[in-house]
Amino acid sequence: MISYLKVPPTTYVLHYSGGKVKRQGAGLSYFYFAPSAEIVLVPLTSTDVPFVFNEVTADFQDATIQGELTYRITDAKRVAEVLDYSVDSRQKYRSEDPTKLGDRLVNSAQILARSFTQKRPLAEVLISSDLLVAETLAGLQQSPTVEMLGIEVLALSILSIKPTPEMSKALQADARESLLRQADEAIYARRNAAVEQERKIKENELNTEIAVQLKQRQVRETQMAAEIAVEEQRATLVDHKVENERKEAEARAHGLRSMIEPLKGVDWKTLLAAGGGGDAKLNIALAFRELAENASKIGELNVSPDLLNSLMKKA
Repeated sequence: MISYLKVPPTTYVLHYSGGKVKRQGAGLSYFYFAPSAEIVLVPLTSTDVPFVFNEVTADFQDATIQGELTYRITDAKRVAEVLDYSVDSRQKYRSEDPTKLGDRLVNSAQILARSFTQKRPLAEVLISSDLLVAETLAGLQQSPTVEMLGIEVLALSILSIKPTPEMSKALQADARESLLRQADEAIYARRNAAVEQERKIKENELNTEIAVQLKQRQVRETQMAAEIAVEEQRATLVDHKVENERKEAEARAHGLRSMIEPLKGVDWKTLLAAGGGGDAKLNIALAFRELAENASKIGELNVSPDLLNSLMKKA
C-alpha cells in the first residue's frame, strides 16, 4: 500500500524502515510503502505551557505561582529516541508522550521554584518575581533533563504570585498600617519643620531687634560721648576764663596797691586838697566833720538858715 506524506516546514520527519532511518528532515513530502514504514513527526514550533505551583515559603506560608513556559525542540532525533512521536496512517500520535514533554519541563521548573521559595519568607517571595524567573530559567537551561530531551527553553513568565486570602488580608492590613504610620510621620515631620521654621523666624526677629537696640545704644553712647566732650571743653573754657579773670583781678589789685601804697601816709585832707576841693558843699561837709571831731573844744556853734538852705538844695 503506497501512501503519501506531506508535512509543513515546522515539522521534522523521521522515516524508519527495517529499523533504520530512510528519510529525515523538515517539511518533507513523498510517497512511501505504508506496511513497512514507521513515521515519526516531531513539531519544531515553539510551545507555550501554562502552569500553577502551590509552594511553601520559608515562614511556612502557602504561595500560588502562576506562569507560562515557552520551549521548542532543537534536536528532533534525540526527542524521538526518548519519547514516542510515531503516528498512524491518519498522522495521529500513537501514545501520549508528546503531551508529557511539557509536563516534564513544568516539573523541572517547579522543583527550581520550590528551591527558591523555601529559602525566602512570603513577603519577599511576593515581590521577587523577576528574581524567580531569572533563577528558574537559568536552572532549566542548565538542566540535564532539558539537555537530554534536546529542548531549548525560550522564555519563562511569572504571571502572578499570590498568598492565601487570609494571609493576603493580613499583609494588606500590615502594609496599610505601615503606610498610615509613614503618613503620620510625614505629618509630624511637616509640623516639626513648620515649628522649626517659626522658631528660626522668631530667632531672626529677636536677633534683628537686639541688633537695632545695640545700634541705638551705640548712637546714644556716641551722643553722650559727644556731649561729654563738649562739656569737658566747656569746663576747660570756664576754667580758663576763671583763671584769666583771676589773673586780671590780681593785676588790677596789684595796680591799685601800687597806686595806693605811696598814699598810705598822706593825710586825707591833703589828698582832698590835692584833688582840687572845688565843691562848696563838700568843703562845708568837711568843715562840719572837723567841727564834729573837735566838738569837745567848741563851746557854742551858730549855723545860719541860709547855709542850711543852700546845703539842702539839689544841684
